[in-house]
Amino acid sequence: MKIYNYKDLSKSKIEELCSRQIEDDKLVESRVTDIVKSVKTDGDKALFDFAKTFDKVELEKLFLDGEELKAIAATIPDEAKKAIDTAYENIKNFHLSQLKKEDKVETMPGVVCWRESRAIEKVGLYIPGGTAVLPSTFLMLATPALIAGCKEIVVCSPPQSDGKTNCYLAYCAVLLGIEKLFLIGGAQAVAAMAFGTESVPQVYKIFGPGNRYVTTAKTMVQNKVAIDMPAGPSEVLVIADETANPSFIAADLLAQAEHGTDSQAILVSTSNQIIAETLKEIESQINILPRKEIAAKAIANSYAVLTKNLDEAMLFSNEYAPEHLILATENFESIIPLIVNAGSVFLGNLTPESVGDYASGTNHTLPTSGFAKAYSGVSTDAFLKKITFQHLSQEGLNNIGKTVEILAAAEGLEAHRNAVSIRLGVGSEDRSLQSENK
Repeated sequence: MKIYNYKDLSKSKIEELCSRQIEDDKLVESRVTDIVKSVKTDGDKALFDFAKTFDKVELEKLFLDGEELKAIAATIPDEAKKAIDTAYENIKNFHLSQLKKEDKVETMPGVVCWRESRAIEKVGLYIPGGTAVLPSTFLMLATPALIAGCKEIVVCSPPQSDGKTNCYLAYCAVLLGIEKLFLIGGAQAVAAMAFGTESVPQVYKIFGPGNRYVTTAKTMVQNKVAIDMPAGPSEVLVIADETANPSFIAADLLAQAEHGTDSQAILVSTSNQIIAETLKEIESQINILPRKEIAAKAIANSYAVLTKNLDEAMLFSNEYAPEHLILATENFESIIPLIVNAGSVFLGNLTPESVGDYASGTNHTLPTSGFAKAYSGVSTDAFLKKITFQHLSQEGLNNIGKTVEILAAAEGLEAHRNAVSIRLGVGSEDRSLQSENK
C-alpha cells in the first residue's frame, strides 16, 4: 500500500488517485457488447450456452421453482437461519420507515398540487455469486421491493457447480416469498432481464451490484430499461485520527479488500503513527484470511493519504466520493456536516462497515466509482415512482388563468393559451346564466 502526503498532491494527482478506471475497460466493454447482443438475439439458448462457458455447468432449465427452493432452504443451519431472520427484521424495519405520504399543497387559492407513490410493476434483482455468494444482497434488494409493492420481482443469480443455488439464497427466497430463482449470472443476466427471453420476463428496472461486466451491462441497457445505479467493485475509505484503533482500521480495510482484486481500501489519516501501525496490522491479519490472495491484490492497489487535520481529510474524501465512509475517530460529530459525497457512513470506532453490509438495517447496495457524487444507495424510494397531481376549482382557474395565458402567448403556443381561455370563457358564461336565472 503506497503512502501519500496530501500537501504534496497536485490537483491532477488527486484526480488520478480518485479515478477507478482500469486499463482493460475497453476489453470488458467489447465482451459485454457481444454477450448482450447474443442474449437479445438468441434468448434462452444463449443463456444455456453462457452457463456452460462461464459457470461450467450444463443446466436442464434456467430456474428453480418454489418447491425446489424450499427443499434446498430446509438444509440451512439453524444458526444461519436465525442470523438471516434478524437481518431481515432490521432491514424491513428501516425500509418500512421510508414509506411516507406527502401532504397536498395549495400553491395559491383554488390550486391544489400533490404527489403520490406507485410501485414499479416489474423489477429485476441481480444477486452476485462469483467468488462469493451474497444472501445479504438478496435481503437488501427484495425487502424494499416487497415493501414498495412491486408486482413482479425477477431474481437472477449464477448457478453453483451442481446447477442449483445454495441454502442461504434459497432460504432468503422462501422467507421473502420469491417462488422462482433464475440461475443466470453476469452480463447475461442483466441482458435477459432488460430484453426478456422465452423464460425470463422483461423488467422495467434492474437492481444489484456486481463486477465490471455486470456494471458495464447495466450501463449498456439503459436505453431499454432503468437501473438503480452503475455500482461496480466495492470500496471503502477510512478517515482516522490519533483516537482510532489501528487493528480496527486494518480489519475494515481487509473486509473490503476480500470482496475482489479490483476492490479499493483507502486510509486517510492525520497521524503517521496510525498509518504505520495499521499497515503492520494488515500484514498480521491478512495471513489468516481464507481469501488472503484476493485481499492482498486489492491492498496492493490501494493507498494511504496523510493529512494535517480532519477537515483536510474530508476534502479528499469528498473528492473520492466513497461507497463506504468510516469515520474512525472519537470526534466524528464535528465532521459529519462536512460530508458531501458518500454512499453510507459509519460513525466512530465501534461501527464496522460490516454491520451495514449485513444487519443494521441500512441498504448495502450503494454507488461506487465516484457515483456517490450524484447517486443515492438503494432504498424503498428506488422501487417507487412519484406521480404528480393537480386540481383547480373555479377560484383556482380564475387566479392562475391569466398567468398561464401570458406565458403560453410568450412562447407562441396558442393552443396552450386557448386551453385556459376557453375554460375561463365558459366560467364567465356560467356565471352570467346563474345571474339571469336569479
